[in-house]
Amino acid sequence: MIKRKAASVLIILIAFVLQTTVFQALALAEVVPNLLLVVTVCYAYLRGRTSGLINGFFCGLLMDMVYGSVVGLYAFIFMSIGFAVGFCRKIYFTDRLILPAVLITGSDLVYGIYYYVMEFLMRGRMNLGFYFLRVILPEVIYTALVGILVYRLLAALEPFFSPQRKEA
Repeated sequence: MIKRKAASVLIILIAFVLQTTVFQALALAEVVPNLLLVVTVCYAYLRGRTSGLINGFFCGLLMDMVYGSVVGLYAFIFMSIGFAVGFCRKIYFTDRLILPAVLITGSDLVYGIYYYVMEFLMRGRMNLGFYFLRVILPEVIYTALVGILVYRLLAALEPFFSPQRKEA
């Protein structure tokens, strides 16, 4: 159990460092893939609602510390997305790649709309079409492509940290 939590913390930190350094240099159309959201969605899908909620909180808190203008906004967004995606664990199997890709894409779309409402719409900026075409859509596409690779990696690593694994 401790190994599983330590692995989660390490993966969150690696995703954070990659998102804030490496992918800043690899920005396409001035957007960066949201790796912390991908990690939140992957853990919620692989482990369930509680894991999605907790990982979403810590991923969002890291984002709040670096990018946030209001403390807790990212944490709220990531927690709600992680909790909602966690419901899919009971319904679907993890052996297909289609559902995780749809969940990552949909989650990033929801994240972009949440962020627009909280940061721009509340301040009276009503350029949703411009924001959607210039920020949300390119980020959704970039995050979905990178997210599929991250999901495959996390799904391959998950059996090593699951509590059912028995050492021989």
